[in-house]
Amino acid sequence: MVRAGITPDLLVRAAAELADEAGGIEKVTVSALARRFGVKDASLYSHIKNLRDLRVRLALLASHEMNEAIGAAVAGRSGRDALVAFADAYRDYALAHPGRYAATQQRIELDEVQETAVFQRAVELTYGMLRGYGLGEPDLTDAGRLLRATFHGFIHIELSGGFQHTRPVAASWARSLDALHTTLENWGSQK
Repeated sequence: MVRAGITPDLLVRAAAELADEAGGIEKVTVSALARRFGVKDASLYSHIKNLRDLRVRLALLASHEMNEAIGAAVAGRSGRDALVAFADAYRDYALAHPGRYAATQQRIELDEVQETAVFQRAVELTYGMLRGYGLGEPDLTDAGRLLRATFHGFIHIELSGGFQHTRPVAASWARSLDALHTTLENWGSQK
């Protein structure tokens, strides 16, 4: 029986809040959500298939939110300005929503998300920004992977408290973006 007031969307939003509070998706369980809603675990299965379904939905929600933030940040910008706006929006989202961000980093199979364009939108935003550097395939894919690896690596270390040097982390982030910009500007000459 479906409990009044609980919907799949409400569950996913509660899972997102729980992930951010707990600092990761591994703390998001059906039992934890059931406790939050004051119901038994079994009653939630009328809204979600299983824990994996919940976590995939959480990743879709977080990816959509990130896309919205990045899209708004890069609108009307190109080159270095677009890169910095993109990167800052990405990092700001991850730092503000560490659990949701962690959900976006889990491996998701295509058959789990066939009916959504969320991940395609993330690719479009990335490629759109990179086209400002005059890149085409396969360089778009390679450069996109470089950006994701750099952003995620930096953010992962930052979120785990790994940057203990006295130099401000924001200064290192800015220098990293300068290095990425220089690399992207010279991408074609590196072949």
